[in-house]
Amino acid sequence: MPGPLDGFRVIDISEVISGPLTAMVLADQGADVIKVEPPGHGEESRQLANYRAGMAALFANCNHGKRSIGIDLKHEQGLELFYQLVRTADVVVQNWRPGAAERLGVGEQDLREINPDIIYASISGYGESGPYADRRGYDPIFQSLTGYVASQVNPEIPIPDLVRNAVVDKATSYSLAQGITAALLARERGAGGQHVRIAMLDAGLSFFWPDGMLRHSLVGDDVENFVVPGERYQLMATKDGQIILWMGTADQMRAGLRAVGRDDIADDPKQRGRSMLDEAQESARAEAMQSGLAEFTTEEAYRRLVEHEIPAAPVLDHEQVFVDPQITHNEGIVEGEHPVYGRYRRARAAVRFSGTATTTTAAPPLYGEQSQAILNELGLSQEAQQALREAGAVTA
Repeated sequence: MPGPLDGFRVIDISEVISGPLTAMVLADQGADVIKVEPPGHGEESRQLANYRAGMAALFANCNHGKRSIGIDLKHEQGLELFYQLVRTADVVVQNWRPGAAERLGVGEQDLREINPDIIYASISGYGESGPYADRRGYDPIFQSLTGYVASQVNPEIPIPDLVRNAVVDKATSYSLAQGITAALLARERGAGGQHVRIAMLDAGLSFFWPDGMLRHSLVGDDVENFVVPGERYQLMATKDGQIILWMGTADQMRAGLRAVGRDDIADDPKQRGRSMLDEAQESARAEAMQSGLAEFTTEEAYRRLVEHEIPAAPVLDHEQVFVDPQITHNEGIVEGEHPVYGRYRRARAAVRFSGTATTTTAAPPLYGEQSQAILNELGLSQEAQQALREAGAVTA
């Protein structure tokens, strides 16, 4: 069944994660996404780690459901061909440094002259102006500037650390995908085309803020119950490993104590009302939980906590993720086979639609895999296509 974005065409000229993942979200929701790739080996992430038979895992994970064509945008005929594609499109996505698109002739104003109703979506690192605007920006840099690193502190080893995956890139992608669909909705209601801008710095801060900056949201010295939930993000040691649990309410705290056999503390009158916020009581609970869990294997601790309705989970390694009963039930991981680059896995798109349900999108394309089909759709003859290839305007 066609997805909710069926009938919309997206031109993706972005690279690596933030832009490509944005466009893949739209592809997963039914949009026709054409990935325009530069000469040579195509988009940069095709050549990165975990590579096999012309496909890198990072490229695969950000480019399912797209069609690929190789065009040299620095070639006069290549640029004109790109303009022909833009005339057929609803959205263009790019994530180059400020000014780069304009120098190539594919900035917003260049494309709006060709297609006034285009939604032009651009990603910058720090913003289009300001003291950092011209700097190169990467995910760990934005993590450092927006508070993630400062909050990644294990109480037992109080050294700040990174979130060791591209959390800001992905926050940018999902934020921009939502912004694009909002702009398309506004256009359907008569607003016309517009430029949707996002800075990774802003996306990272916005994503971190709701819980990460709790202690800085209410301004003043009269804030009560000064607790930061992130401080409860802790691993608890068991007899043979570790387990994660969350006791966020008074009832959960008492139930957790009972799960480890400490009914004496759970039934203590001091573990009631505001006295639960007392530092000494909190310390007693924490010590009881730590020593209690250390008496059980991870499997036994997990069973007891679940029986007492405590949110808990063992620390799954990556192989265990594939066989977790709930992930398996949700069909959260999809497998496929490509005739060239072989067997692959992907995470199923998380959003599910009841009325416009989508099937899993096609495997990520080989470089230029759909070039001929796209050129045919533009109405170019075989002779014209061959001439573009010989001139180097079409590169795959």
